[in-house]
Amino acid sequence: MAADLILRSERVVTQEGLTEASVHVAGGVITGVRAHNDIPPGAAVEDYGDRVIMPGLVDTHVHINEPGRTEWEGFETATRAAAAGGVTTLIEMPLNSIPATTSAAAYQVKVQAAEGKCTVDVGFWGGVVPGNAGELDALWEAGVFGFKCFLVPSGVDEFRHVTDADLRAALPHLKRFKAPLLVHAESPGPIEHATDAAVHLDHTRYASWLASRPREAETQAIAWMIGLAVEFGVHVHIVHLASSDALLMLRWARSDGLPVTVETCPHYLWFAAEEVPDRATEFKCAPPIRESDNRLRLWAGLEDRLIDCVVSDHSPCPPEMKGKPAGDFFRAWGGIASLELSLPALWTAARERGHSVARIAQWMSSTPARIAGLDRPNHRGGRKGAIAPGYDADLVVWNPEASFRVEPQLLRQRHKLTPYEGRQLDGVVEVTYLRGTKVFDRGKFPGGAAGRVLKRT
Repeated sequence: MAADLILRSERVVTQEGLTEASVHVAGGVITGVRAHNDIPPGAAVEDYGDRVIMPGLVDTHVHINEPGRTEWEGFETATRAAAAGGVTTLIEMPLNSIPATTSAAAYQVKVQAAEGKCTVDVGFWGGVVPGNAGELDALWEAGVFGFKCFLVPSGVDEFRHVTDADLRAALPHLKRFKAPLLVHAESPGPIEHATDAAVHLDHTRYASWLASRPREAETQAIAWMIGLAVEFGVHVHIVHLASSDALLMLRWARSDGLPVTVETCPHYLWFAAEEVPDRATEFKCAPPIRESDNRLRLWAGLEDRLIDCVVSDHSPCPPEMKGKPAGDFFRAWGGIASLELSLPALWTAARERGHSVARIAQWMSSTPARIAGLDRPNHRGGRKGAIAPGYDADLVVWNPEASFRVEPQLLRQRHKLTPYEGRQLDGVVEVTYLRGTKVFDRGKFPGGAAGRVLKRT
């Protein structure tokens, strides 16, 4: 098929690595990756010089909160922030919206809320909660990409945490579907004990919050989930790993061929507990940001492929829920809003460690797409996560050498509070394409609501 658009650059991230190339696009799909000067006469060409052209980011851990808590974020603001950050596909978590995505009926409400509002493509995870095992078949048939659960209270009443019995009721369904189980992996016992011990501590000190969410909680939970993966033969995906203590277990699971995958987040690779000021509740998340030595070991785990990918866990809320200026870490909402900043935050830290933009594409595009099944064609969308023939022309054009200072008022997320405020980050996103359409162009959104709701097929 003749290309209706060609993008070229001296630095294109393909499946083989970084190279000079021209990317040929027809009907929103990549039809060829050819030599830099392989341009048919009369073709429409966008020449980006030495800018990096990379697969659009695939962020599989985002809380959009619509419907029900749209004042926290919403599809319009979340997907604009995504496009401005080079993210072309989001998979949204099933909680913090009302209703939570724990039934097929609730899923349809979510789909209807998203239609016509999205700048980038959006899909959805379903939820596993107590008593909904009978809903999982219908959710899977409706088009969710997998199922998320919490082992400890989630923070919202609509999404209750599960017990071992709840998981044993759900996992035969997931095994039959070959669906992934995404797990907020903190075990309740160590947290309950540590919280009781922390009750008399100064709740405005970050050290108090850190003490209340011990590493042991993650270690116990991940051991529990590895055991279920062995017993049921299901794909278990550990979300937002914060504790490096679990890496030894994960190495064993990998060496034994178990279907266990792991993600972490930019804030765990960027910040360290020693650097978090007291009362700075914009840093609160669960599991918490841990110490600098832990951060170094997380980086080692990522480099050794024990951690598969990096996603944002964008979890915004209205500023008053962060409890500023009182700064009570125990009362503040836990979540870091960083969707637009994930690429530059990770790149800034990775660049200092000698990593290439090709590794960034692996961690933030191809691997999360594969874990979610987005590297296969999906309803209303093609393959995601790579610059290769047959994949959607979802592309980000960015300058890894340029830097900028984070000014919250310029962010596209609904609420501007962020722990990255005032930080100098490397990597400026210039243009984002969704199926060959510009959806972000140097501060503007020329594509409108070009995003689709993706459904697993």
